Amino acid sequence: MIDYSLKALTADELFFKVNPIKATPDMKFEIKPTFSRQIRQANENPEINIVMLECKIESKEDSPKPFNLTARFVGVFEVKNMNTDEDKRIFAINSTETIFPYLRAAITNLTADALVNPLTLPVVPGATLFPEDRGAGGYTLNVDPKILN
Repeated sequence: MIDYSLKALTADELFFKVNPIKATPDMKFEIKPTFSRQIRQANENPEINIVMLECKIESKEDSPKPFNLTARFVGVFEVKNMNTDEDKRIFAINSTETIFPYLRAAITNLTADALVNPLTLPVVPGATLFPEDRGAGGYTLNVDPKILN
């Protein structure tokens, strides 16, 4: 059975920039965060796994946003008995579930500290953020951008 523990967690990048957009009072913005994750094993010790979880909100010409935001957290985990592909999938889901609340809080605090309406991401299970984690019997994440804020 897989056994893991979080040994360190750091905010690798926290970035916020207001975009100069002329908005009318009735204008609505669709805020759709994109998430990415990378998992690596340390070369010197295969029991050490580094998990990077990132959230980005970027303004584009076809989809303007009132701000650009990047929040990236890096967690260092000690992992034992990760032998099969299913063990790796379980670790990916559980490490995401461990780091996501910190990332979520950082996004809320970052937007609040920038004196804009705080963006609060929904509480979601770790298995719903990335399609590869859902599996045949997994969850589906349907986030309505109107309820994000």
